[in-house]
Parts: sequence; C-alpha cells; structure tokens
Amino acid sequence: MNYTRRHLWLGWWSLFGFLMLGLALELLHGFKAGLYLDVQNETRRLMWTLAHAHGALLGLVHIAFALSLPHLPSLDAPGRLRTSWCLIGASVLLPGGFFAGGLRVYGGDPGPGIVLAPIGATSLLIAVFLAARASGSAEVPRTPGNKRG
Repeated sequence: MNYTRRHLWLGWWSLFGFLMLGLALELLHGFKAGLYLDVQNETRRLMWTLAHAHGALLGLVHIAFALSLPHLPSLDAPGRLRTSWCLIGASVLLPGGFFAGGLRVYGGDPGPGIVLAPIGATSLLIAVFLAARASGSAEVPRTPGNKRG
C-alpha cells in the first residue's frame, strides 16, 4: 500500500472539495439566502461553517501525514494502516457530522447527524497520537552541516 500517494490524493481532493463548500457558503451569504442567513438558521450556518473549516484543515493534515511518512520508520505497517484509516474516518465523520447536523435543525439544536462529529474527532485524536508517538524516532535528513543526521 502506498500511503504517501493515498494521503496526498485524499488531502488535495479534500482541500479542493471543502474549499468549494466554502465558496458555496459565500455564495449563499452573498445572495442573502434565507436558508443560510435567517436568524432561525444560525445553527445551520455554524454547522456548515464548521464542516467547511474542519474539512479543509483535515485535507492539510492528510498532506502533512503523507509528507511525514518517509521520516517515520518506527510507524510499522500495522501502525500506518491504523493511522491511515483513522485519518480517513476523521475526514468523513468530523466534517460530515457537522454538515449533517446542519441539514435539519430542531429549535436551535443541530440534527441527529451531529453524533458523527465526536466519533470523527476521536478518530482524529487517535491518528494524531499514533503519528506523534512515531515522530519521537523520526529520521533527520543528512545535510552537510548536520553531524547527527
């Protein structure tokens, strides 16, 4: 499995998709769409803004993970698989939960889809923990002035 390629692909396409969502939200705002701007839709606006922000950030996390992989030799095959799936799960569940929570709002409370967001957040915490733990033994590239590398 080429995890670097997978996460670069996921990262760039996630970033593109969630930036497009941000553009759509700006258009809703620009055209003063009641669906988005009316006072009773404040929760929807917040949920969709959180979906956009978390999704775009997670796209960057995928790219950072992909670029970090060659420097994390202690992250063995099972660790890479676990970290990869946790990141993918977080990228679907966290922004997806926020977006779904904003589809239907109940008296100022987000819809039932919001239950996916904490599951995605937990998945992200696990992935970041696994990568952070492996970074303790990261390889430092050799340079002429670097005697330790």
